[in-house]
Amino acid sequence: MPGEERDVADMPVDDMAVNDIRYLLKRGYPRASAISYVCNHYRLDVNTRHVFGRVIYTEALAQARKNRTIECNELAGEEIWVDGYNVLIGVESALKGELVYLCDDGFIRDTRGVFRNYRCSDVTVRALDSILEQLMHCAPGRVEFLFDAQISKSGMLAKWVNDRMEKAGLTGNARTSRHVDFDLKNCGKNVGTADGNIIDAVNKVVNMQAGVLKELSINPVRIVGLLG
Repeated sequence: MPGEERDVADMPVDDMAVNDIRYLLKRGYPRASAISYVCNHYRLDVNTRHVFGRVIYTEALAQARKNRTIECNELAGEEIWVDGYNVLIGVESALKGELVYLCDDGFIRDTRGVFRNYRCSDVTVRALDSILEQLMHCAPGRVEFLFDAQISKSGMLAKWVNDRMEKAGLTGNARTSRHVDFDLKNCGKNVGTADGNIIDAVNKVVNMQAGVLKELSINPVRIVGLLG
């Protein structure tokens, strides 16, 4: 529920599992291997392994990503490119009451895994309006939304976003691309995404999901041992 505090109690695992992963990461074990080893040891289910894979990062990588993150108020007059489906699906998950997680790098991620099978729903309008409202508060000079062309009806969604942006007084464009990740990594602009591969490749990133969820009074799940 919006505004409800969530914590590791939502995770049906022993705190020792998270502590053990932290122990291995601090001693240089590869992240994927550490998570796999500990989850095997505690016989944790696939869903929990997936959550840990989304949430837990080495301290060095988490800090590097935080160093790239800028606040919304730093976007005034600047150009931002938005990873359309990445941001949209994250906000939709939270609005549907699904668990979203605060990760070590400060970003909020869901575990829906429905990217290629995405379909618009009645929540899509609410999610996109919340995203556009957040952008209006940021007052950027220009906004470029990118949606993956491979996903059904992306063109219609881009057209709808263009119409809503115009009504909201936001300057910019929404379009489809067959290589969204490449475009975002090489745009040379501020980027709105929670995709770690993209974050690691750009100079400045905006944690848009976190900003939107804060405005909606939706709190993410916090895992024990989260890096401060």
